[in-house]
Amino acid sequence: MGSNALAQQGVQDGQWPSYGGDTGSTKYAALEQINGDNFADLEISWAWDSIDAELDLEALAEINPAIRINNMQGTPLMIDGVLYMVTALHQVAAIDAASGETLWQYNPESYLNGAPMNPIGYHARGLAWWEGDGKRRVIVSTHDAFVLALDAETGQPDPAFAGGRIDLTHGIPRASRDDLDWRGGQPLAVVSPPIVIGDILVTSQITSNRPRYKERPPLFIRGYHLPEGELAWTFHTIPQEGEFGVETWGEQSWRRAGNTGVWSMMSADPELGLVYLPIEAATNDFYGGHRPGDNLFSQSLVALNAETGERAWHFQMIHHGIWDYDPPAAPNLMDITVNGREIQAVAQVTKQGFTYVFDRETGEPVWPIPEQPVPPALLPGEVASPTQPIPSKPPAFEKQGMRIDDLIDFTPELRAEAEEILSDYTWGPLFTAPTATDRGGNRGTILRPGTGGGANWSGASHDPETGMLYVPSADSMTVPVIVTLDEDDSNFDYVRISLGGVRGPQGLPLLKPPYSTITAIDMNRGEIAWRVANGDGDADVENHPALAGLELPALGGGGRHPILVTKTLLVHAQQRGDGYVLLARDKQTGAELAMIDMPGRPRGAPMSYEWQGRQYIAISVASEPVPQLLGLALPQD
Repeated sequence: MGSNALAQQGVQDGQWPSYGGDTGSTKYAALEQINGDNFADLEISWAWDSIDAELDLEALAEINPAIRINNMQGTPLMIDGVLYMVTALHQVAAIDAASGETLWQYNPESYLNGAPMNPIGYHARGLAWWEGDGKRRVIVSTHDAFVLALDAETGQPDPAFAGGRIDLTHGIPRASRDDLDWRGGQPLAVVSPPIVIGDILVTSQITSNRPRYKERPPLFIRGYHLPEGELAWTFHTIPQEGEFGVETWGEQSWRRAGNTGVWSMMSADPELGLVYLPIEAATNDFYGGHRPGDNLFSQSLVALNAETGERAWHFQMIHHGIWDYDPPAAPNLMDITVNGREIQAVAQVTKQGFTYVFDRETGEPVWPIPEQPVPPALLPGEVASPTQPIPSKPPAFEKQGMRIDDLIDFTPELRAEAEEILSDYTWGPLFTAPTATDRGGNRGTILRPGTGGGANWSGASHDPETGMLYVPSADSMTVPVIVTLDEDDSNFDYVRISLGGVRGPQGLPLLKPPYSTITAIDMNRGEIAWRVANGDGDADVENHPALAGLELPALGGGGRHPILVTKTLLVHAQQRGDGYVLLARDKQTGAELAMIDMPGRPRGAPMSYEWQGRQYIAISVASEPVPQLLGLALPQD
């Protein structure tokens, strides 16, 4: 079953044709030249400087003061010895996979069309690839919400593709480019790559998550025919009049509500002809009194027929979201065996620390996901859902909700101070509702995990040989600062004006370590195989005078970085002291095996490819003064 499907088997031929390696987002490369014994011998075979640095940035800053080039989050594709890379400013380059030499470059000059959307800044995560009818195209979406198809040989835009480019604002209510505000940036933007399934290109976009008004653009998902770029279908992520689910938007709030798009990556199964959409929250993230009801399809995993755009199935993971718990990453496609039954599955990791697992053809949960009671709403006018769907398996990969026992307890004095700090906030189990902020009293609700997760866009990686799912995660807290504004500034009853954290006693963390972890989940059993702290130290904690002479546990100060899986290793970046390393782990135990120093902060997800008999690992880093894409390989004899 599914033995020939590429969507869940990882990359088997040394190439890397999709953001996650394959369209199933396994992030798995069936390569073994680099292993635990020789990983420490890796060297920088080539370093490619971002072509953004070739621009006259000083002159451009006079036109667009928001210009920045350091956040190069892109992960390249590799096809037939050529890497295709996108920069922070959405320039595209073809790079020789053996030498790092630039073969061509294309600049859409999207930064001339306005500032990036507040608060995301300039960054892009990847590209898409299509070939057919004797053509090969690299597809890029830009921060100003255009999509272009570039000739893979020349880097020039294909004029036959939608007349040169697709304008993603067309057909989206309340997304007019006439509304461009240099302070707030573009009405729509794109930071994550589109996905190609067959001859259909599926695109998404984002809009600001800091709205002041109820009326926002609804972020519909669209499919376009390749190679001509004609619109094939539109899926209304907020149902429109007469459509399935419109009744879940009380007071006809579907007429004005927005957001509810896909800001992260998508996945697809070419054999089943389905594309999987991890859909975000509706406007606004923390108050839904103006949109009563469950609000389909917000915070849902939706499977669409890629040819028609028709909904095959959906599962809403958060009803009436008021915590900003968007599904943050592409779902992982995998073939698993549960109690002797073979299942073509899809698994969605979440900010709240759950993994939701379904039959990817039917949407039937692999393990029961019962509705469980959750705390009521706390803001006037808000009606929270009385229940939320909680997976019975696998167990949560991250700590959830606030508990006294989780507070820092390195010394009795620190625990007492931590308890005193906690008394200033509203807190409780997962899904404790947001409260308004009163600087003279309650300082707001602590959300744990915070709005960054748990899991985030780094997502999870899957090993198709063993059935393991590897999840990098952070134990985080967020306090949304929620207030009432004058009617001239907002028409919400309550609006979030900022997101804060909680400073612990004497500047230490409020919680016990570890602060970041990697969890391996056996997806055939629905059980955690192992969990390890990601990194031992945290300099700010280890050197704190209140902890002098104490023996501390593993702190997990290494951060939450995307994981690459190969036949031999887990590979990911890690913060170590004041610097960064690229680290190899044992797949069966999570033990650290070897590491090499990085010349800057790793920003993108690592990928691996083989060319001319040599295996490479490529990763983008925020080197100074120029961001770089690094090609790492073993020394040649």
